[in-house]
Amino acid sequence: MKKLLALLAATTALATPALAQEAITEFNIGILGGENAQDRLTNQECFRAKIEAELGVPVKLFAPADYDGVIQGLLGGSLDYAWLGASAYAKIYLTDPESVEVKLTKQNVDGSTGYYSVGIARKDAGITDIMTGAGKAFAFADPNSTSGYLIPLVEMEEMLGKPLEEHFSEVKFSGGHEQTIVGVMNGDFEAGVTWADGLGAWEDGYNSGALRRAVDAGLADMNELVEIYKSELIPEGPMVVRKALPQDVKDKVTALTADLHETDKDCAYNVAAGEAKDFVEISHDDYLTIVAARQAQDAQ
Repeated sequence: MKKLLALLAATTALATPALAQEAITEFNIGILGGENAQDRLTNQECFRAKIEAELGVPVKLFAPADYDGVIQGLLGGSLDYAWLGASAYAKIYLTDPESVEVKLTKQNVDGSTGYYSVGIARKDAGITDIMTGAGKAFAFADPNSTSGYLIPLVEMEEMLGKPLEEHFSEVKFSGGHEQTIVGVMNGDFEAGVTWADGLGAWEDGYNSGALRRAVDAGLADMNELVEIYKSELIPEGPMVVRKALPQDVKDKVTALTADLHETDKDCAYNVAAGEAKDFVEISHDDYLTIVAARQAQDAQ
């Protein structure tokens, strides 16, 4: 991703003067739900400071209570940038395909650009897989989450051949990935789903993802949990910018993010929710299957 800024600048120079836009006076970053707001803000502060220094305008972080807060912020123009889940991006695209541009995604240490929905339960709950979870309370994360709702809902119902409400005693939304993990640890519900890259050691919460975040924060002990479900590989969510932004702003933010693993590994760790290799280019076409799945689910 080196020299990306120079390449983007060269491309921008070819644009006609008619496409010129007014300079921005601020830049706002939305952070999806999944962990408590203060932790989200703390983890992203290094990134916020770098963007502010690069753009020369005040940069603010916003951590809404749920995914939809970020979605509506991007659609309404009050947010300029966010790292979305694939399903959240699909909702934005289906609502207004001209609202944001897909730029980058996280690349795992093995070079892949995907992750998994992972089902978890306490060891002492006696659940070893989805089938043995019958009659237990089960938690999703957020209705706009890919790994915390859309994909596991589709896969599990196909696996069971019936609605989840007919299998589990209760199916609820916890409010986010961290809430699901903590809820399972505390026994608020017997099982739930969250996300992880599926690489590295289970006891570490894998290399990156919500489980790794929870382990790092001291909120989860993986030795007390078991994996009861693992989805097919899900496309890693896109980092998007608001399409109406001036081109030079989009270029600078994209280039800074793309080079983050080379310029500041600690900050990259915080932004990536754990160990990763890089942030790499991605396009809308990489999310066509998720857009179709989201469209079908919304139609129901």
